Amino acid sequence: MRQIYSYLLAATSIAGVVYLFVISFGGIREFDLGKFSILFENLFLSVVSAYLLFFLALLVLRYAMLILYSFMEHLENMMKRRQESESNFYDDASLPMITLVVPAYNEGPVIQQALRSLLLLDYPNYEILVIDDGSSDDTYEKALAVAREDHQVTVRVITKKNGGKADALNTGMSAARGEFILNMDGDTKLSRNTLRACIRHFDDPRVGAVAGNVKVLNRENLLTRVQALEYVEGLAMARKAQSFMRAVNIIPGPLGMFRKSVLQQAGGYDHDTFAEDCDLTLKLLMRGWHIAYEPTAIAWVETPSRLLDLLKQRYRWTRGILQATRKHSSALWNPRRAGINFFILWYMLFEGIMWPFSTVLGNLFFVYVGLQYGVVIFLFYWWLQLTILDIVAATYCVIVEEEDPSLIFYAVVFRLFYITIIDISKVFATIEEWRGTAMTWGKLQREGKL
Repeated sequence: MRQIYSYLLAATSIAGVVYLFVISFGGIREFDLGKFSILFENLFLSVVSAYLLFFLALLVLRYAMLILYSFMEHLENMMKRRQESESNFYDDASLPMITLVVPAYNEGPVIQQALRSLLLLDYPNYEILVIDDGSSDDTYEKALAVAREDHQVTVRVITKKNGGKADALNTGMSAARGEFILNMDGDTKLSRNTLRACIRHFDDPRVGAVAGNVKVLNRENLLTRVQALEYVEGLAMARKAQSFMRAVNIIPGPLGMFRKSVLQQAGGYDHDTFAEDCDLTLKLLMRGWHIAYEPTAIAWVETPSRLLDLLKQRYRWTRGILQATRKHSSALWNPRRAGINFFILWYMLFEGIMWPFSTVLGNLFFVYVGLQYGVVIFLFYWWLQLTILDIVAATYCVIVEEEDPSLIFYAVVFRLFYITIIDISKVFATIEEWRGTAMTWGKLQREGKL
């Protein structure tokens, strides 16, 4: 019944998109087409108009390719799971040991809930290793209390001087007893099937790591619900498409599984970026390792519920990704040697720099044209085209991910308000990264909603 409801809502949203197309086309027919010549009245308007048309074409191509490749990956995963269920391939006694490394800094409000949820994972051979990174609250004491309880799963707690998340993860890598390591965040709750779902990818000896599917847990207000859509559409769809090529470009911090030997060969995490997960992923790709994506391995995370916290988070993400891209920039100019990494890095620059700058430029440009020439409707058409792309992608992702169909309708809010604010934050982050402005890590204050 729920699936039927999902398809009905999806059909409704698609019908809405078609209706928007009809209204838009009708509006253009009634509109004086001669007014479009305003956009090419002088050199400045002509250059900006041509650039925005080029950007829009790239954006349509990006959406089309991601949907195509993610659907192919979806079909491939369905076939693999069917074959595995028929062959009953995995024997519990043969499954390798996995160490879950949980770096924790001032995670007192959520650490016990997170650890107790990890004790319920469906896997016969794993340990939990908590790395307290010099917390100033009661994180260590609370984690130690869970470790002292009577469990079938071993829970170890190591405390160390504060050195940052990368240092904590490297400490976990050194102390891990498992052949495979699952790195996560201290505020994360994993789906029960996570370990079994991820470990199967390592049957392929070329796979060095597996990225998990990150979803929003605290869907409590407009801001967090829009983020829930963003994670499904903007992150899950991209990773699924990249996984078809075994070249996921960012293994998310909340859920990434690695061969321990591969982590050690890569030298673990570096400290010179604010996106250590992105940097490590690129290091593995540059060494020729394949990186897969497992959509059924879900990490439930608490996202910022206040706008200022969200902007701080995205500012740090943007600068960190730019730092990681710069570290591996040699692949940008050597396509023969870099192979698929050449396209990965240019794609990251497109999403990190060109996209936010172009959308901000487009909004400012059409506001200017509207005020200067009295054709505000151009701004509406610009917004409508981008919104239609978002609704189509959101509909596809909600169906494939079997997500809450109501998320589709947040695509309008996403385009109308949310993404504009995020893009402005990204633009400032890019400018300040280029200028070398100093920044600090910052930390999202947890509200204990696991």
